[in-house]
Amino acid sequence: MYKVELKPKAAKFVQAQIRKIQRQLISRLTGLAADPRPQNCKLLHSKEQLYRIDSGDYRIVYQIQDRKRLVIVAKIRHRKDVYRGLR
Repeated sequence: MYKVELKPKAAKFVQAQIRKIQRQLISRLTGLAADPRPQNCKLLHSKEQLYRIDSGDYRIVYQIQDRKRLVIVAKIRHRKDVYRGLR
């Protein structure tokens, strides 16, 4: 099992959504604790080990630290906005 940590902006984004979207995002985030590299994840940046998974119209961008068994969620946004200012 991995521990999932959300950066403050990612946590704030989840809290600002309606309940239906919150449940959807939280479900995907808890799934990352069991399997940080699910079948549909995509490696975005190999040097920084940034991964992305989809959750409906939203994208979750995260890093995996295998030694610490930790998943750090860097950004959660709508699919049209997620890549702005990513680097």
